[in-house]
Amino acid sequence: MELTDKLEILADAAKYDASCASSGAPKRSSEGKDGFGATSGMGICHSYTPDGRCVSLLKILLTNFCVYDCQYCVNRRTSNVPRARFSVAEVVKLTTDFYLRNYIDGLFLSSGIIQSADYTMEQLVAIARELREVHQFRGYIHLKTIPDADPALIAAAGLYADRLSVNIELPTEAAVDRLAPEKSVHTIKLAMGSIRRKLDEKAEEPKSPKFAPAGQSTQMIVGADASDDQTILSTAETLYGSYKLKRVYYSAFSPIPQSPGSVPLAPPPMQREHRLYQADFLLRSYGFQANELLPEAGNLALDIDPKLAWALAHREHFPLDLNMAEESMISRVPGIGLRNARRLVELRRLRRIRYADLVRLRCSMKKIAPFIVAADYRPAQGAAASEVLRRSIAEQPRQLDLWTELQAA
Repeated sequence: MELTDKLEILADAAKYDASCASSGAPKRSSEGKDGFGATSGMGICHSYTPDGRCVSLLKILLTNFCVYDCQYCVNRRTSNVPRARFSVAEVVKLTTDFYLRNYIDGLFLSSGIIQSADYTMEQLVAIARELREVHQFRGYIHLKTIPDADPALIAAAGLYADRLSVNIELPTEAAVDRLAPEKSVHTIKLAMGSIRRKLDEKAEEPKSPKFAPAGQSTQMIVGADASDDQTILSTAETLYGSYKLKRVYYSAFSPIPQSPGSVPLAPPPMQREHRLYQADFLLRSYGFQANELLPEAGNLALDIDPKLAWALAHREHFPLDLNMAEESMISRVPGIGLRNARRLVELRRLRRIRYADLVRLRCSMKKIAPFIVAADYRPAQGAAASEVLRRSIAEQPRQLDLWTELQAA
């Protein structure tokens, strides 16, 4: 099979994996040195398709052959799809060729399981090792870790990759047992734990060899089982706390040809994935907890963002006096982000905050107005019912449609 044919198959097979951000990679440059490539401390700039998927890295599978038969996966053992496999040398050649042509900023490499977990992991490590040691490649490398592989191989991968990731797959152990019985949540968490221990060792011994400086991440498939958003966010919160993950990624389930009856025939709304990412950001950066965003079983609202939904459900905190409140509470006001919350706190050390200050900060005044008190402003609709405010602020949810976007273009 020609290399271009393999690339077409294995790049397409990798498109369902959303864990491809490169932020957190250390600064590296080949200027004045042997080798080629660079990363910036701010991460790689991505391009996105209309449905929101990232396409900036060379994102490929080593192979889409797989000994597992996960019901939600297009590359499962019983799936009737074209199959291909790269050699180590072919992946190295593609990466170096594309990088030198400025097509990509790095490599995202995953794989189906062939022969055994150890054999597959050895192949992935060999690619990263050759890029780093033979070609002096200083671009970004993200390796998907095979959970069942020998911990020594995972440790070796961390010496060459900027980021490692182990997919948790589904939000609950019961869902994994039902849809991917050949996989074990216990084994997946053991792999995450081994990576965390290595990261902790590196933090304690700064002079020790680098190990996955951009940390580890994971991915959950949304909509392949009946798990609601409360379950998904609770699982994510546990993973962040237990394994110090940099990111949990969410990938809306995509129905696949000849899919088994154990998985849905239709995808979840793309807006649901979007709301989960917003809620995840609130968990990581704003100090929210999963049970604050969703105190009861169910899904996040599609017509309003999670922070606005929380504010409407907790009107006892609002309207909030910006001249008196703590920074952490100011950041919880709909329409005010972390940066503007910090700016407002700095401003009020000099003088009292006025309505015009919020306008100058380019805050979303439509969202902010009912929830704040300033030196010269108090909301007329401050006592309005939450449902009334919701109708005035909410956007009508819509399913993103790639074909419609293309027609409009």
